[in-house]
Amino acid sequence: MYSEEDFLPINLLQHYVFCPRQCGLIAVECLWRENALTIGGKLLHEHVDRADTEWSGDVERISGLRIHSYRYGLTGKCDLVERRHTPHGIVVTPIEYKAGEPKPDLSDSIQLCAQALCLEEMMHCTIPQGMFFYGKIRRRVALELTDELRQRTIETITAVRQMVDSFTVPPAEYAPKCRSCSLVDLCQPKAANRQRVQSYLCSLFHSVEETP
Repeated sequence: MYSEEDFLPINLLQHYVFCPRQCGLIAVECLWRENALTIGGKLLHEHVDRADTEWSGDVERISGLRIHSYRYGLTGKCDLVERRHTPHGIVVTPIEYKAGEPKPDLSDSIQLCAQALCLEEMMHCTIPQGMFFYGKIRRRVALELTDELRQRTIETITAVRQMVDSFTVPPAEYAPKCRSCSLVDLCQPKAANRQRVQSYLCSLFHSVEETP
C-alpha cells in the first residue's frame, strides 16, 4: 500500500509504453513541450474534464472523476465513467477520449486499464471492459480488460516506479515515432545515435591498432 506522497500520475504509463525515455524526461527531468498533437488532445479534453454527473435512463455518467489507487500508487482523472444500473448490479465502464485514432501499441490500453484498476479499488467492483472515443474516427472502441492486459499494466507501473525512484532516464534511441513526439528537439535522438556510431567506430579503430 502506497501513501499519497508516492502516487504516480497514470498518464506516465502511456508515455512509458510509447517511449521509456520520453517518460523519463517528463517524470525525472520535468521537461515538457507542446506540439500540434498534444494541443489537439488538450482541446478535446477541455470538453470532458469538467466534473459533472448526469443521468440518461438507467445510466449515470460521471465526467472529470478524480481517481486513485493505494494498492498500485496511482492517481489521475477519468474523462468519463458510466455506471449502468441493472437488475444484477451496477456495471462500471471507464471511457477515455482521444483526439486521434487507435494506436498500434498498448499505450492507450494500459492507461485505460490503470484507470479501471483504480475504479475497482474505489468502487469495490470488477470492470470487464473499458471504452475509447477516438476523435479522428468519431466512434467508441471497446477494450476488454483481460488478465494479460492487467499483468502488462502492473509490470508497466513497476517499471515507471523504478525509473522515478532511481532518477534514471533511458538513453535516446531514434525511431520513426520520434517525429510525432513533442520532446524530440529536447531529446535529440538522432544526435545520440550518431554519438554511439562514432564511439563504436572508434572502438573498432583502436582494436585494429592493438592487434599484433
